[in-house]
Amino acid sequence: MLHTDEDDSPKWQQGELIEVEITDLSDTGDGVGRFCDRVVFVPDTVPGDRAVVRLLHVKPKYAHAKLHSLSQPSPHRIRPSCIVADKCGGCQWQHISYEYQLEAKRNQVIQALERIGGFVHPPVDPVLPAPSALGYRNKSTYPVGKSATGQVQAGYYQKGSHQLVNLNQCPVQDARLNPLLAQVKQDIHTSQWQVYDETSHTGQIRHLSLRIGRRTGEMLLTMVVKDWNLPGIEKLSAAWLKHFPQLVGVCLNRNSDRTNAIFGDETRCVAGISYLREQFAGLEFQVRPDTFFQVYTETAEALLQEIQRELNLQGNEVIVDAYCGIGTLTLPLAKQVRSITGLEVQAEAVEQAILNARNNNINNVTFVVGAVEKLLPHPDIQPDIVLLDPPRKGCASDVIESLRRKQPPRIVYVSCKVATLARDLKLLCADGMYTITRIQPADFFPQTAHVEAAAILVLSASGKGI
Repeated sequence: MLHTDEDDSPKWQQGELIEVEITDLSDTGDGVGRFCDRVVFVPDTVPGDRAVVRLLHVKPKYAHAKLHSLSQPSPHRIRPSCIVADKCGGCQWQHISYEYQLEAKRNQVIQALERIGGFVHPPVDPVLPAPSALGYRNKSTYPVGKSATGQVQAGYYQKGSHQLVNLNQCPVQDARLNPLLAQVKQDIHTSQWQVYDETSHTGQIRHLSLRIGRRTGEMLLTMVVKDWNLPGIEKLSAAWLKHFPQLVGVCLNRNSDRTNAIFGDETRCVAGISYLREQFAGLEFQVRPDTFFQVYTETAEALLQEIQRELNLQGNEVIVDAYCGIGTLTLPLAKQVRSITGLEVQAEAVEQAILNARNNNINNVTFVVGAVEKLLPHPDIQPDIVLLDPPRKGCASDVIESLRRKQPPRIVYVSCKVATLARDLKLLCADGMYTITRIQPADFFPQTAHVEAAAILVLSASGKGI
């Protein structure tokens, strides 16, 4: 039976059908509606939808539900580009027009800054749009499994499950990777190798990771395996290199643990070379199988250009790039300043950063291995600008404390999770020490709820001496 919020005794229990109007989107991408002053989260819906939904997980004040039918579709609703969009967990928003996706992402940033950061009217610019909302991913990593009939499968997990949605192509990854994905799946199927089973911890092939240099076209294939015992891998890898001229290397990464982590600690190259070349901001970078490199090359470049424009560098600045990775932001900025120091906890990333600096003839950079919270307090570090680009968990509290003690005149905070960005900005701006002059969101992940943002902070006139 369908219940509406006008019923005298509305039902609120698992399995019930209710009708709701979707008015917002959550930061995980679900549509948000209300039923008798209680919140209902519904995947695959859009603000403006009037929808009949089935309650799945019911709590006293909120519930998660599944879309049953549309009473009235939103004007922002479109037909998805992917035939498995309603099942695959890789995207959440293929049913939403791209223009509204951008609007929703800006609202997500504003809401986090207001709700978590306590900021009133934060200066959030419109989201930098992606050049294309499809075919953009320069890296895709797929779990591997088997169908009930024994066919090798690779794809993303179905929403809310560990059930694979099999893909031979994906509309959001660079289309040049699609033939490689289909061929590798077929060859694994005809080989004697066993697909990994996470329940029994048996089998060998766990994941396929495909990368491409958007500018160079070079491709890199990495198979994540439980052990190295893959008879015939060298011969088959050589055949792949011959069949796909842009494929420059085939690697194996060993992950023998019972874990949800994808990559293990050791990688071997079995054919070709262990990296691809990519051009970014006029520089050439080497990108390895487990290197962190932004998934959308062009949008990352556009955000960097906005940061450079905002900083208006004069050539005499001293910068510290915290969480610098392989130097993706460090090296382009180095060309415009007196000196720049990159801090990074992963030694392998620093090795790559040093190599990338040398390959691009950049000599005014220093890279240091270590945790940012331990390196930043060093008395020799007195920068004019600090660039922060932390992981999703944001900055450690010690990092915030060091910044408030050192009080660099300007801070640029690049964030991949707006909730932790809002939390950290609240701490940095406490007591009026820093002022946010601009927040520039950017769309690194079209068709998903993910949004990147760069915040520009300046030390307030009253900041020194606090």
